[in-house]
Amino acid sequence: MNSTTIHPKLKVCGLTKQEQIQELISMNVDFLGFIFYEKSPRYVLNHLSLEEISIINHQGKTGVFVNEAADDILQIVQKAKLNFVQLHGDESDSFIAELKQKLDPEVKIIKVIRIGNNDSETKNGILQTFSQQPAACNPSPITYYLFDTDGKAFGGTGKQFDWTLLNDLKIPLPYFLSGGISEENIGDIEALQQQPFALDINSKFEIEPGNKDIDRIKKFKNLYQ
Repeated sequence: MNSTTIHPKLKVCGLTKQEQIQELISMNVDFLGFIFYEKSPRYVLNHLSLEEISIINHQGKTGVFVNEAADDILQIVQKAKLNFVQLHGDESDSFIAELKQKLDPEVKIIKVIRIGNNDSETKNGILQTFSQQPAACNPSPITYYLFDTDGKAFGGTGKQFDWTLLNDLKIPLPYFLSGGISEENIGDIEALQQQPFALDINSKFEIEPGNKDIDRIKKFKNLYQ
């Protein structure tokens, strides 16, 4: 990315190892992603306790949830002292509004929009999502969107969707870009008319699920920041 580009923030998701988390903090990574979805190979509670997550000193601790009950999310957020809730499932707008009311006002919600084909049906579905925010909720209970590649596993596919689709949309909130981001395609981000607020990397920067390639992340970060 050239010097005139707005430098997006960086989120590293699927973290499971305390020493790697500390290295990422020392690198000034903006968001640390912890997956609280039991079916994920990066399910954090197989490696770290809620107490261990709670004492991590960082303002971007993000919990990733998939179709979880609101009270369970609330309990995890409080015990792990999370700053962000990322909803990666099929959560309805009424659910999100209810969850936002229950959360501490400082905790922000990231809503994931999973993208498959670049066609009119997909675009119309995304536009419908944008327009479905409950009118009574002002400001919106959602602070950020996150666009990711659709897949059976709810993320972590390592595959890139057609990012040019985003140029056909007026995205009403700042957004995270996810899905197969790597050194090879980072230049494609410059072609986006509405630049991402943050980049979300995961499986492309792993030795194995949950075990990050810290040196590669460092080199990637230096490419654009």
